[in-house]
Amino acid sequence: MKTAIVTGITGQDGSYLAELLLKKKYNVLGVYRRTSQPNFHRLATCISSKKFTLIEGDLTDEGCLYRLLNDYDIDEFYNLGAQSHVKTSFDQPGTTWDITARGVLNCLEAIRNCSVGTKFYQASSSEMFGKNYTTVYNDFGEDPVKFQNEETPFLPQSPYAIAKLAGHHLVRNYRDSYKIFACSGILFNHESERRGDQFVTRKITKWLGEFIASGKDKKFPKLRLGNLNARRDWGHAEDYVKAMWLMLQQQTPDDYVIATGMTYTIKDFLQEAFHYYNLDWEKYVVIDPAFYRPAEVDFLLGSPKKANAELKWKPEVSFSSLVERMVLNDVAEAQLSRSSLQTV
Repeated sequence: MKTAIVTGITGQDGSYLAELLLKKKYNVLGVYRRTSQPNFHRLATCISSKKFTLIEGDLTDEGCLYRLLNDYDIDEFYNLGAQSHVKTSFDQPGTTWDITARGVLNCLEAIRNCSVGTKFYQASSSEMFGKNYTTVYNDFGEDPVKFQNEETPFLPQSPYAIAKLAGHHLVRNYRDSYKIFACSGILFNHESERRGDQFVTRKITKWLGEFIASGKDKKFPKLRLGNLNARRDWGHAEDYVKAMWLMLQQQTPDDYVIATGMTYTIKDFLQEAFHYYNLDWEKYVVIDPAFYRPAEVDFLLGSPKKANAELKWKPEVSFSSLVERMVLNDVAEAQLSRSSLQTV
C-alpha cells in the first residue's frame, strides 16, 4: 500500500488529487498551512477516511519537510502548494517567491537528504510561457498554427510565473544531478466548482449564481472584469489530477504539458455561462482597468500530444461541460444560501 504527501491539500487540485489517491487505496497525508479560520470544506469526502491524515505544515519551513520524510515512509510527494494568484504576485512578490520557488527547493532538498527513493511531482504552470508560443507553418497558404508545448521557450510575465519557472528548473536540475524521480506537469488553466473565488472563471459563475438567486434584481451590482480578449486553454481539474498521478507511475521521470488543445477567450466563457439563463452578458458586465495585469499573457494553447502518447491521458470534460458544471453549482449554492437566510 502506497503513501503519498500532498501539499496544498485544501485547494482545488489538492482535494481532487486526494480523492483520486484514496480511490486507489493510498494512505494520503495532506499538508495544510494554518489559517485563522478552518479551510477544509473541499475535503468533506476525504476527512472521514481512515487513510487520510491532515498535517499542519509549510513549504517555507525546511524542518517541517524533513520531519515529514523522516517520520513517514513516503512513496510519492505531490507539491501543489503555492501562492498561485497572478495579480497577488505583483502585490506580494517576496511571499510568492518564498512559497512558490523556494518551497520547491525545500521539498527537493528534503527528498535528497531524507528519502531519495520518493517520487516527486511539481505543479508547474502554463504562465511560464508568457508571450511565447511555437508557430507551425504549412504549404497550403493557411494561417499558421500557434501553440505551446514542451519545447516552447519560456518568457514569464509575472512574479508568480517567474517563481514557477524557478521551481520547474530546480526539478530538472535535481533529476539530472541527483537521479531523483522528479517530474513537472506544465498545467494549463484548469477550473472546477472548487476553484478559488478570486479567479476570473469562478468570479463569473459566482456572480451569475448570486444574480439568479436574487431573482435577477435590477439593482444587483454589475460584474466588474478586466481584459476579456485574453485566450486560455481551459480544462477541468478532475481530469488534470489524473495526469499528475500518471506521471509518477512511469518508468522514467519527465515533464509534460497538460492541456485540452483548445483555446477560448474570457468573452467566450462569459457567453457560455450566461447562455444557460438566456442572458446577454454585455448588459451586466463593466470593464474595470483595475483588473488589468501590469503585464498580460494574451494567448495560451497547450499541445498535449506528448501526454496523450506517453501517459495515455486525455481530458474527458469539455469546455461547455466545464462551464455548465460551474454555473449550475454556483446557482444552486447561492439559492441554498439565500433560502437559509429566510429561516427562523
